[in-house]
Amino acid sequence: MIKNFAARLIGWQKDHGRHGLPWQGTTDPYRVWLSEIMLQQTQVTTVIPYYERFLVRFPTLAHLAAAALEDVLSLWSGLGYYARARNLHACALQIRQNHGGEFPNTIEAIAQLPGIGRSTAHAIAVFCFHAKVPILDGNVRRLLSRIQGSDTAEKHLWKMAADLLPDREVDTYIQAQMDMGSLICTRTSPRCECCPVADMCVAYRDGLETSLPSPRPKKQRPVRAVTMLVLRNRDGVWLMQRPPSGLWGGLLSLPELPEGESAADHCIQTLGLRIETPRPAPTLIHDFTHFRWVIQPLICTAIPVWQAVAPPLRWVAESDLMQAALPSAIRKILNA
Repeated sequence: MIKNFAARLIGWQKDHGRHGLPWQGTTDPYRVWLSEIMLQQTQVTTVIPYYERFLVRFPTLAHLAAAALEDVLSLWSGLGYYARARNLHACALQIRQNHGGEFPNTIEAIAQLPGIGRSTAHAIAVFCFHAKVPILDGNVRRLLSRIQGSDTAEKHLWKMAADLLPDREVDTYIQAQMDMGSLICTRTSPRCECCPVADMCVAYRDGLETSLPSPRPKKQRPVRAVTMLVLRNRDGVWLMQRPPSGLWGGLLSLPELPEGESAADHCIQTLGLRIETPRPAPTLIHDFTHFRWVIQPLICTAIPVWQAVAPPLRWVAESDLMQAALPSAIRKILNA
């Protein structure tokens, strides 16, 4: 155990850490849980407006459980990693069904909820239920790897994180680790001159602070080309609701044109729409975690030829697009 490590971080947190974030100063597990999920792979400055809008619409867990998934996805639109939103909704339903609407207060029960891993369960337990347990998110993993001066297996990092826990003010210490990783011990350009534990840091001593943790080898992102149909009708557009799971699950998107099919044949035979000659719009490149999409939009006027169009197809007025559950890439195409 590194002597005075926790005490120094706690002192730094009180003087220099973040204290005015909208999810701080509460032990409400709903609000803490929401912030922890939103902050996964997303920066604080991006999360804050989404977090505040979400709570205006769904101020309690009961409100979230009573909501339609599409309404949840609509508020999440643009934040990315939409499985988080689907898991939030599923989690609220599970708490209502299995826990009487009350957020569970044990680590074991919290970790069983959809979308909540070990570190997130521990963070909720620390901030809301005064548990004395470590966390190991990306910020903490980076901080501890640099302190010990080497990459190591995750189980050893968990043990190190547990060994360094203080006897008191665990919540302040956990927040200090998060803030250190976000403000000081950053992935690139760490501010070692401002670090309260720089003299304990092996990576700093050996000049390894920018090379630890070792970056994962970069893989070439496969490129996929897709044609999407912007089917305009009066003062609105036809959108397709995607399947509930998978890429953009549950969101509204533009219909995709299968490779090798003509737009006119696909629209009339599959969608029940007759279109005028389509014209191409500028392509859009959109990156996902594991691949890159090159989207070619085709714009055309579309008129229904059946009494009812294909069930996943929905006409949305232009005035309603701002509130629609759209991925950011689709919103860019429509705005353009």
